[in-house]
Amino acid sequence: MDTVSEPEIPIPSSSSSSSSMAKRPCPAQNPRMEVEHVLEEFLSLSDCPSLSIDLSLENLLQSMPADTDLIDRALKMGSLLLDAAKHSSRKRAYNHNSIVWPLPPDLTFKIFSMLDTQSLCFVSAACSFFSKCAKDPLCYENLDLRTLVPKVNNAVVATMIQRAGKALRSIKLGVVPVTACPLGFCQPSVSTVRKAIVEAPNYSWNDKRSRQGRESSILTRCCLSPLSGDGGAPGALLRKLHLYNIERMDNTSLCCALSACPSLLDLEIVGIHVELRQTLMSVSANCHLIERLFFESSRTGRDDSLKTQTCSELVNNCPHLTSLSLRGFKLHDCKVRILVKGFRKLQYVDFSSSYSITGSFLRNLGGCNGGNFLEVLILRDCMHLKEIEVARLLIAVLEGEFKLLKHLDISNREGLACEADWYHRCYNSSIMPIKQVLEARPGMRVVAEYPSEGSYVETCDTDMNSDISLLSQFSNHTSDGSIFMSTSESSYYSDHVSGNEEGQDAVIYGESSDEENNLNL
Repeated sequence: MDTVSEPEIPIPSSSSSSSSMAKRPCPAQNPRMEVEHVLEEFLSLSDCPSLSIDLSLENLLQSMPADTDLIDRALKMGSLLLDAAKHSSRKRAYNHNSIVWPLPPDLTFKIFSMLDTQSLCFVSAACSFFSKCAKDPLCYENLDLRTLVPKVNNAVVATMIQRAGKALRSIKLGVVPVTACPLGFCQPSVSTVRKAIVEAPNYSWNDKRSRQGRESSILTRCCLSPLSGDGGAPGALLRKLHLYNIERMDNTSLCCALSACPSLLDLEIVGIHVELRQTLMSVSANCHLIERLFFESSRTGRDDSLKTQTCSELVNNCPHLTSLSLRGFKLHDCKVRILVKGFRKLQYVDFSSSYSITGSFLRNLGGCNGGNFLEVLILRDCMHLKEIEVARLLIAVLEGEFKLLKHLDISNREGLACEADWYHRCYNSSIMPIKQVLEARPGMRVVAEYPSEGSYVETCDTDMNSDISLLSQFSNHTSDGSIFMSTSESSYYSDHVSGNEEGQDAVIYGESSDEENNLNL
């Protein structure tokens, strides 16, 4: 029987096999290289006329069933290719910028950390290299998110706090309308918030009120809740917290924010609808290291919530306080005395626009620890401040008490109250030894401005810059160096009355320069 031999199958040599594998890799073994090869072949068609590609795609569609999804796949592929090309372009630009940028990363981070928050956002949008540098937590150590009109929302605050993380040290947040003041001083005023917003270009108060429910450009009561996130890390080392005119913030939300800030040194609250007693209780319970407390009421003269026990607890739990400003509240002399006498390091006191204060809390105060360290005492526009109590204070100064006192403001747009009846106002006192005080204390400045019946400002021959330097130690500074001096509805520089407006005669004593004599702090 004849046998049929099987055909021989040629076996390629090892050299030809390796050569073939090198030219055409197996997709299953190296899919990435296969994609790169196909992409390279596809991109080589970019030199072809667009008409040729159009015709090729049309012919391909005609050779396929009518329900093919070739067009959708082509669009998706084109979109993916466009995104990949943009990403590669940004990466190449980043590598280029990182090479030509002359500063090392640590110095770049240092410079960026010195920028204000808005400038930092502009820088981060310049290029991807700057964007990466601007995301360093140290760049967000001091957040300044204050605006003239509502622009910042909760999402912006949360993003900034998240970027800062444990490096967060300072937050300034809210709406701060700026009004003109003498000698370039600026003041965020509670009473002028509405006016400033109405006068802002392309913005009206009615627009603000109507948009609050529809848009997310308004800060809400939970805007500071990110301070408690990540186990409380963002707020743990926060040193400074300044809040201005955040309409929707209430007692609960503010107390919750303060509970997340055990290291707080500087707290400033202006125009927020919160209660004085609740706020001081929260500060007393959580902020034992605080050194500066500035609180201006949004309801001038109507907050009578402060209790004697609250004052005592604040004194015992916050012994490091050196600057205390409670403006526009209804304060009684017995409670104020507990505060001023209890804080042994107190140097700056401001009870401007406060009701019920007669000045009796100052009696026999200069010789004790509380009053003997006072450098600045401001009792401007205290409606019930009595002439006789101010006279007793000045006599105590002549007798050697209040040895460190450098600035005293007893101005009042209604005049001082008389001893028998506070409705009877005094505009030109003959019992207050102001001249004698200035002669005995040449380094002291006394500001006493009253209506036209007898306005005067008592000053000494001292350098105006030293007065500004003294107050600036305790006042809040903006990023550009200007000083924000807050005012309330009964401010001496409110819309209703001004200290040196037309029709008011100012009598100047002493040999100070004209510029210094007009300094109204």
